[in-house]
Amino acid sequence: MAREVWITGSGLLSPLGEGTDEWWPKLSDPATIAPLIDTETYKPFSIYPIGDFDLDSQIPRPGDQRAMGPLMHYGCYTAGRALEAAGLKDNEELLAQIHMLVASGGGERDSDLDQNILQGLDEAGDRGVFLNEQLSNELRPTMFLAQLPNLFAGNISIVHGVAGSSRTFMGEEAAGTDTLRIAFERILAGQGDLFLVGAAYNSARHDMLHLNHAGGYVLSEPVGNLWQRPKNGCAFGSAGAFLVIEASDHAEARGAKPTARVRTVLCDLSDRTPGSAAAVAQAQWESVAGSVTDRPLAVISGATGSGPITSEEHGFLTALTEQRGDIAVRGTGRATGHSFEASFLANTILGIACLKRSEVFAPLSPEEPLEMRVEKASVDQVLITGWGMTQGEGMALLEAIDG
Repeated sequence: MAREVWITGSGLLSPLGEGTDEWWPKLSDPATIAPLIDTETYKPFSIYPIGDFDLDSQIPRPGDQRAMGPLMHYGCYTAGRALEAAGLKDNEELLAQIHMLVASGGGERDSDLDQNILQGLDEAGDRGVFLNEQLSNELRPTMFLAQLPNLFAGNISIVHGVAGSSRTFMGEEAAGTDTLRIAFERILAGQGDLFLVGAAYNSARHDMLHLNHAGGYVLSEPVGNLWQRPKNGCAFGSAGAFLVIEASDHAEARGAKPTARVRTVLCDLSDRTPGSAAAVAQAQWESVAGSVTDRPLAVISGATGSGPITSEEHGFLTALTEQRGDIAVRGTGRATGHSFEASFLANTILGIACLKRSEVFAPLSPEEPLEMRVEKASVDQVLITGWGMTQGEGMALLEAIDG
């Protein structure tokens, strides 16, 4: 058969917990979502903190854990889960073949350490000596490295033994989408057979909340309808999401079972003048539409909640549903918050869950574009969309694989 691109493993952490089996019942019960939102720690901002997970199961060495901040914990953990699900964990021969594509933001801050240093400076006899001691003994490398993705990829290689090439990305939402797009294109071009792609985001950061608040994007009122918020309508959510992307012939040769087929992945950057993002998305849809069947289509949207661009996305998706009446759109930001680089990949994993169950979960917000519930056992394709908060429009089409 012609070479195809398969997903053979995935790992996911979010405010809804670990993995889609834990996500699914919560997505179908809105009453379980409200208690997940932290409205007090960073008041007046609301965040969606990460759910419980057993860090020791994927990062067993305490020294490795101490060398990483929360973002790397989420990513390194889910990378291990993806490798495990794909049957690659501890297989040195296959791990040596894996090409890694990783996205994340810049250096992390440790608010508690910052506070301790500032307090200690007031009490120190020699402030210079005290500061040097603190920076030498307490500061993790992630606190001052702007190129955090490089260290992120390096830690995954150290902990899990992934020994192929690595490529890292910065650039918010588009960076996460590009990890999947480039792996997809390289497999089709014969430039690799086995890829580990992923990203992570930590929403519990004072610095990022204040930075984005200064830009006018962070929600400072109760979390409500995703599709009807002001410009400062983003509520950030922590997440880690990794996938194993594999050539079909390579997967078959080693007896790996796919969870989904990737038909296409697209990513572009509009200039964000009014209507430009919708024009890019329309062009992407026209490129994808020829591969869409006449069966019901689930659309998993990564809408950020920032009013103007989310309103434009709502208009595009509504127009899409008017073209054909069997599309069900779901905006996951209402349930998990917005996780920047990790959002598109997390939604891709959720799309796989829809294919596994042949259905889509219930609407999460009022006025989801065309609030319809397609019949069970009818969904065999899922469209993933991701419009970044300030830039980046992505789209991917996944489909079920018979047998």
